[in-house]
Amino acid sequence: MDTVRAPDSETGAPGEAPAPPASAATVPPSLGRKVRSAARWSLINTLVLRLGNFATGIVLARFALGPAEWGVYGVAQTVLLVLLSANELGVSLAIVRWEGDPRRFAPTVLTLSTLSSGLLYVALFAAAPTVAGLLGSPDAAGVLRVMCLCVVIGGVAAVPGQFLTREFAQGKRMIIDGLNFVISTSVTLLLAFAGWGAMSFAWGAVAGNTVTLIGCCLAAPGTLKYGWDPGHARELLRFGLPLAGASLLALSVVNVDTMVVGATVGNVALGFYVLAFNMSGWPVRIISEAARRVSFAGFSRLADSPQALAQGFSRALGVVITGTVPLCVLLACFAGPAIELLYGSQWAPAAAALPWLMALGLIRIGSELAYDCLIAVGQRRSLFLVQGLWLVTLIPVLLVGARLNGIVGASQAHVLVAGGLVVPVFLYALGRGGIGVAWVAKACAWPFLGGAVMAATILGGERWLGDGRLALLAIGTTATAAYTVCVLPSRGFLRGADRGDRPHRGRRRPSAPARPTPQDTR
Repeated sequence: MDTVRAPDSETGAPGEAPAPPASAATVPPSLGRKVRSAARWSLINTLVLRLGNFATGIVLARFALGPAEWGVYGVAQTVLLVLLSANELGVSLAIVRWEGDPRRFAPTVLTLSTLSSGLLYVALFAAAPTVAGLLGSPDAAGVLRVMCLCVVIGGVAAVPGQFLTREFAQGKRMIIDGLNFVISTSVTLLLAFAGWGAMSFAWGAVAGNTVTLIGCCLAAPGTLKYGWDPGHARELLRFGLPLAGASLLALSVVNVDTMVVGATVGNVALGFYVLAFNMSGWPVRIISEAARRVSFAGFSRLADSPQALAQGFSRALGVVITGTVPLCVLLACFAGPAIELLYGSQWAPAAAALPWLMALGLIRIGSELAYDCLIAVGQRRSLFLVQGLWLVTLIPVLLVGARLNGIVGASQAHVLVAGGLVVPVFLYALGRGGIGVAWVAKACAWPFLGGAVMAATILGGERWLGDGRLALLAIGTTATAAYTVCVLPSRGFLRGADRGDRPHRGRRRPSAPARPTPQDTR
């Protein structure tokens, strides 16, 4: 189970005199310490929560809910996530990105965010039966109406949550998210075993998001104040609307497959697909989510120094890819045994799609980090075009894949579009932002080599030792050890001790103004 909570939108206010342009030499030394500390807290937070969600999902799948209920949940979760991507019109990101005191314009942000979220929910409430029917799951209408209350709650929580992000206060966020998990999981389990089916997910999400709202308000006191300044509102909308559009496209890319699979092959097959997709998202959520809670704020501080930004992005990418590759390889190679061991043999059909979805998960991790970086350097138009191209290309390919080969065909379609089209376009966009291909290659070379060695070790080991549980344990341990040896040469670079980071010459981005404005930044 994946608990739905108010999103962490990771991303200057008008009227202040600009500060001197930042350079690599003037980046405050305390920034690195703040980012590292926040990243540690964020990783601990994410690990604990994902392990808890993982255990909860096993209990629900084995003892309470079947594939059809998971299919209904998948439809409702997809609609919710798409709405959450743009419910506050992107304006809350200004609290993280703009310089100066954000409390001057935060009341206007809160007013805009609450109004837009409320209007979205009213529209969804009225359209829920139509939306559920179009997605091939008429039974999801009631679940949609309840679960999407989180849109309103998230709109109100956006402002205090962004103040915590701005200050790298991930220790406080860990406590808040922990309370969210305890409450939402308790409600979901109680209702599921009482026979509420997919509706148990909806009320669990609402309860957890309510806790998050209360916790964020207590952790960032004085930030929940409504107000209105027409000048601030105009600048906030100019700043936020393009970002909301890009975020909506990004979430649509990740979730359109659920809509296509549900409408094409039905709820039961969709339940298998949702389970496999959630498993493929474990590395994304454990590693990428932890990184993204601090990456945008960190990239934003470096945005005026192209060399420092390129080095910071390359190192961040190296860290997340190095941590993700072994998880992706293990789950891809052991898909069948892993699903049967964790969820039971009734979920075995999900294993056929999992290897392809693990490849997609690895691509998603890199693209999400690139997304944050492009926003930080003001490449909004490039980002919008990338996401639009991805979505427009993906929909027809998904339809063909799902009709030809069910959930496996849909998974293959995802990988084909992401690897063959989107990765090259992201590389081009990063190059325009001052981060050349050489920086990306430096981050990925050793992990990719280690992943290839790891996969070869697993495939060879299964051929000689078989697929018994003890044999698979020994093979997985050996493969992980081989991967560790392969990535050891990159440890200095990942720790920031590599001082030879000079030269990977991408196209340098012209220096940006010292204080970003809504018109030229995320």
